[in-house]
Formats: sequence, C-alpha cells, structure tokens
Amino acid sequence: MTDAAASRGRHRALPGSAVTTAADATAVVPGPIAVLPHGDAVIEAAVVAGGGVVAPLDEATRGIVWTAASGAGELEAVLDAHPRVGWVQLPWAGVDAFAPVLRRFAGDGRVWTSAKGAYAQPVAEHALMLALAVLREIPRRVRARSWEVDERGRSLYGAEVVILGAGGIATELLRLMQPFDVRATVVRRRDEPVAGAARTVTAEGLADALARAEVVFVAAALTEGTRGFIGRAELERMPPGGVLVNVARGGLVDTAALVAALESGLLGGAGLDVTDPEPLPEGHPLWTAANCIVTPHVADTEEMVVPLFAERVIRNVRAFESGGGFEGRIDLHAGY
Repeated sequence: MTDAAASRGRHRALPGSAVTTAADATAVVPGPIAVLPHGDAVIEAAVVAGGGVVAPLDEATRGIVWTAASGAGELEAVLDAHPRVGWVQLPWAGVDAFAPVLRRFAGDGRVWTSAKGAYAQPVAEHALMLALAVLREIPRRVRARSWEVDERGRSLYGAEVVILGAGGIATELLRLMQPFDVRATVVRRRDEPVAGAARTVTAEGLADALARAEVVFVAAALTEGTRGFIGRAELERMPPGGVLVNVARGGLVDTAALVAALESGLLGGAGLDVTDPEPLPEGHPLWTAANCIVTPHVADTEEMVVPLFAERVIRNVRAFESGGGFEGRIDLHAGY
C-alpha cells in the first residue's frame, strides 16, 4: 500500500455502520484481477490466497484492487477504458478522496468495496490512548521541566461518553471501554441499538447528548452531509472541560471553532489524529493549544494496516469468485 489519506451540520445525517451483504443483487462476473496503480507483492499474494488470478490490466480484467489512498482521476480513467470491470476494492475505510469517482459511476452495476471496519482495532486503540492522555493532562506534564504539584487530571471510569458514528471503530471502542464502565451514547443515522452503548440517537439528538458528554469521540465518515458536523454551537453545548477526540477525518470538525474552544478554556482538551488542514502546518495554533495532542494520522500505520487490508482482500476475492458476500461494500449514494 502507498500514501496515507488525507457550516456546522448539527441536523445533518450521520453515517451508520458498515453493511456486509450476504448476497449481492448485482451479478459480478469473475475474472483476472489487476492490482493498481502499481503492483504490490503482499496484496497480489492475498488475491491468489483468495482464489483469484492476478494479471496486468487489459480487456480481460474484471476486478481491481486499488492500493493507493489517492489517484481518483487515474482510477476514473481506468474504469472508463475498461467498462467490463465489475468490482473495485479501495484501500482505506474513508473513501472521501474518491467521492467524485463514486458519484460518477453510481448505478452502473459495479460493486465497490472499502476497508471500512478492517482497521477498527488499531484506530480504536489510538482513540482510547488519546482520550486517556488528555484526561490525565499528559500533554502538559510531558513538557514539564520541574516538579509541578497540582490536582488536575480526571478518570475515564464512569464517564459520560458520546461517539459520533456506529461503524467498526465505534464498535471496537465500545468494547475497549467496557472495563471503564462508561455510559456511552452513539450518534448515527438511525436510532437502532448498538451493542455496548447505553443509548443510540440520531443527529437530532446530538445537542442533548453533547450536553452531558465528558468525552466525545469522532469516528464517522466524512461526506458532504457531515463536513463541519462539530462546530462552535456543538462545542459550546458540551460541559466545561469536556474532551474531544477525532480519529476519523479532520473535516468533520470546524478547526477555527476547535482552536477557539481550546484557547478560551471551554474545552478541557483534545486528542487529534486528523486535522483540517492536513498535514497541519508548522506554527498552527493546535500545535501549542493547551492540553492538546496532535498525532500525524498514524492511528493505523502501514505496518498495522497492510496485513489487515490483505485479509480484507482475501475475503472479498472469495466473494468476487463466488458472486456475493462482499465485506465493506460502499453505499455509493451515501458516500461511504
């Protein structure tokens, strides 16, 4: 695999969980699979392990495994030139970088799959680490050069937690927080129950959920409907000293509003693995904001995700060969 990815909206639709179909409505014709934009030995081996045949891109190609987090224009050109390709596998859980391509080919019968849910464990682990570090005032303490004695620092045990999104990351995060006995509210498109959550609400219930939130985890997909989902009004709704953790996409949070909330002391801290803009420029206020940790989009490093992506490819190649049961199928109209 190659390079890593990169108005408020309190009443907008929030993504729900990943959908895995038992049988796909569109018939997919098996055939040779091309690994693009460049060959990748690990992923090619996964295709073979799944029962597929790896071959260079040509008129016989029926499946594509895309291994770069970018290159939407290049992929679009490939699909235009090869209309008989029936299945496309993208490498990351978030597919916002490919949104124009997904919109362009929506409804043409192709099956599109992503890695949503595949990287849930490392990302949820990172999210929990960020939350614990910020609650314990670690950003300030690791910079200390003298023995400061103060009583700042809080525990996650028994905390009121809000998770935006109900996909694999949210599910795994709920599992990891079970020993902490948190009371978790999940905000998603549908108010269907989520295992491990005390309650589930839609975006219309966000304001009420935020009013009690000691920690808010952002783990939703970035779409046109969720961009800027957490803005000034949402941050002001949180109790004083609340903590925000974002491991999804920077664009889900209004950066200017976040900086203002941290600088004013409204927020007690933030843990950010993603930012807007990204990469975060040198000298940006978030680098020096009080009780804020910024990690450079490394919740799922290449060392972690390559074997996990390979497993997803193996299973989806098997589905491709058998005609159904794809994991991480993308809802082309919802955009994730």
